[in-house]
Amino acid sequence: MMISAVVLSHNDEKTIIACLESLSWCDEIIIVDDFSVDKTIDIAKKLGARVCQRHLANDFAAQRNFGLTHAKGEWVLFVDSDEVVSEALQNEIKESIEAAKCNGFYLKRRDFIFGRYLRHGETNRVRLLRLAKKEAGDWMRPVHEIWNIEGDAGELSTPLEHFPHQNVAQFLEEINRYSTLNARYLFTQKIGVTWWQVVGYPVGKFFLNYFLYLGFLDGTAGATIAILMSFHSFLVRAKLWQLWDKAA
Repeated sequence: MMISAVVLSHNDEKTIIACLESLSWCDEIIIVDDFSVDKTIDIAKKLGARVCQRHLANDFAAQRNFGLTHAKGEWVLFVDSDEVVSEALQNEIKESIEAAKCNGFYLKRRDFIFGRYLRHGETNRVRLLRLAKKEAGDWMRPVHEIWNIEGDAGELSTPLEHFPHQNVAQFLEEINRYSTLNARYLFTQKIGVTWWQVVGYPVGKFFLNYFLYLGFLDGTAGATIAILMSFHSFLVRAKLWQLWDKAA
């Protein structure tokens, strides 16, 4: 049963090697590249990937759907350039699609950040629909995109290994970028925001991550993540408020 791997990329020379090497078992690897100017494309080609270039234009769902149309496999696996598929996950994927009675599978994700694996907090509870039949459905939402497929979806037990923003500066850059995109999306959906949401959501996000989801058990890293995720929540709503204020 043929399986295609699709990876979105943009100037990812530091992470793309580990990602692509972990996908060497797939029947094909498709890189959808947002016109990288570093060595990403050269590396991808040397490792046997097929590179398709397309401007992201701040729409991750459209970029993933573009990759979906180029996939030849019956099953498609979406992996980010800072993620790695372990041998254990590889074996579980193969076994699961051979016996599949559903159209897709949710994957867990294990984050390695600030020099350690996080075992608690919001990130430890992530479930992402990343493996599905090609014709099962399309990706939706320009940011924090979701794969909207028809039919049932199972869940795999082995997590994706995730190596995101390895320092606070990188994390802040990502937060700034994604909060802008999310605020714009919410604005286009006519979703408003109140002053108490600008204040309350970040407080709630911190409580959720640090206390309810036991982030404090991850030590300083857990506290840092809880604060940064809270800051992300604040930025989304503050930027959304500014958009409505300008439109008034």
